[in-house]
Amino acid sequence: MFIVGLVILIVGLMISVALHELGHMLPAKKFGALVPEYWIGFGPTVWKTKKGDTTYGLKALPLGGYVRILGMYFPNGNGRKTKADGSLTLAEMARQQSGAELDDAARRGQSGKPFYRLSTPQKLVVMAGGPVMNLLIAVVLIAIVVMGIGFNAPSTNIAEVRNAEDGTASPAVTAGIEAGDQIVQWDGRPVESWEVLTEAIQATDGPVDVVAIREGSPVNLVVEPQLREDGTRYVGIVSAVERQRGTPANVAENVWIQVSATGRAIVALPVSLFDLVKSLFTGEERDSSGVISVVGVARLAGDIAGAPTAVDSDSTAGTGIPGGMSFLDRAALMLSLLAALNVALFAFNLIPLPPLDGGHVAGALWGGARNVGAKVTGKPRPAPADTARMVPLAYGVFAVLMVMTVILVVADLVKPITFA
Repeated sequence: MFIVGLVILIVGLMISVALHELGHMLPAKKFGALVPEYWIGFGPTVWKTKKGDTTYGLKALPLGGYVRILGMYFPNGNGRKTKADGSLTLAEMARQQSGAELDDAARRGQSGKPFYRLSTPQKLVVMAGGPVMNLLIAVVLIAIVVMGIGFNAPSTNIAEVRNAEDGTASPAVTAGIEAGDQIVQWDGRPVESWEVLTEAIQATDGPVDVVAIREGSPVNLVVEPQLREDGTRYVGIVSAVERQRGTPANVAENVWIQVSATGRAIVALPVSLFDLVKSLFTGEERDSSGVISVVGVARLAGDIAGAPTAVDSDSTAGTGIPGGMSFLDRAALMLSLLAALNVALFAFNLIPLPPLDGGHVAGALWGGARNVGAKVTGKPRPAPADTARMVPLAYGVFAVLMVMTVILVVADLVKPITFA
């Protein structure tokens, strides 16, 4: 079953990447840009086909993908072209390669706009399309979990009635509340959730009328919560934990929680990586809520799929998942893991640094600002923004990402995060 979890994760990741790249390709083609290649994965080619001017293919390593859009850089940018020794700068090499690709496409009779000739709104749609697609995938997966599968949560059904903490009859016992009752009304107000009920109990001062459903019929009770020394109120009831389905509002709340948490994790990433490296050398406990690599995600997926079922909870030792899991719990966790992965792809790709999508978004915004500035001041429309100047930065960012990946992979192999 561990292998099944890995396969599910790989397939889910490939679908997420494929849709991400579609988010770039479809609007690019719609706006008339030249898109010669669409690939899922890296490394040796496993399969490919050509339709129109675009080659579609699958590569051996399913850890990413890319869409090649011609004319990403303005060939005639006026930035620095040579170094002190006379060799070409990285920016100029990118400009010349962009121009050569466009010339080659023209010789083969392919017609279309280079990316740098798209309008600013079109560039934004093309480059943000990939991350937005990941966000939409996450929303769909979270909706399936919250509204379809549901989640285990305390309900208004009573699982147990307990005595007071000093051993005397609790308010629940005195009032006649029984295990199996469902509290539907408290002090004249409807009770829709355990959270609403606990808030109503804490706000109660004196005896109140309570309505419970018992064996299908309403029962009228009078309950007076007991005031504790710490100021809280005690009734003596224990909620039955049941699978509950949420609403679209719960989906939106869950999405916002995940996106905001991922954003905070990205901001804190330098500190998190420093603490992670320190924990590897000092033996300190690793932060279980910290960032993980795709290796860590794969391990979690394997743990979920390989966990014993709820009826076989004695065999949970060493799995990191206590008590066993039902099929629905397993499905919910796996879909939630894929949703979290897509939220991470959404947020991380929008960081405004090349070679990430956010870097191209920033370049498009800079070019648009220049156009607006020229229009406002009455000057001629400027040439397309020379975004090739950001290529050296892209190499630096790529190197940092590789170092970060190595650190996370090593940590996930040496000191993995589990469901323990």
